[in-house]
Amino acid sequence: MSNHASEPPPLVRPYALTRGRTQPKRVFPLEALVITDRYVIDGYVRSPEERTIAELCRESRSVAEVAALIRVPLGVARVLIGDLAERGVVQVHASKVPDAPDTALLERVLSGLRKL
Repeated sequence: MSNHASEPPPLVRPYALTRGRTQPKRVFPLEALVITDRYVIDGYVRSPEERTIAELCRESRSVAEVAALIRVPLGVARVLIGDLAERGVVQVHASKVPDAPDTALLERVLSGLRKL
């Protein structure tokens, strides 16, 4: 006879939350701010995780903060946030620092240094 109360809840794999997708249609930086755009109506959210994100983001939160608060990998959070943004539930505001170095250039420099 097993005691079901002491067993941990079943683990939901991250790919199940994103229906197998590993990349969002738009990549959001870690520091991008997410805020719920409208009152969440049942027809606009498709999962408990999306509802949690929409409720959390009634206050502006970063993508990294959302991932940490809902305890999912960053890639999963980005996919879920992207889905919500596509349906108009949240808005994502990525701040671009005007004098920030070009990341593609930095990656090429790093690649060149590794070859030395």
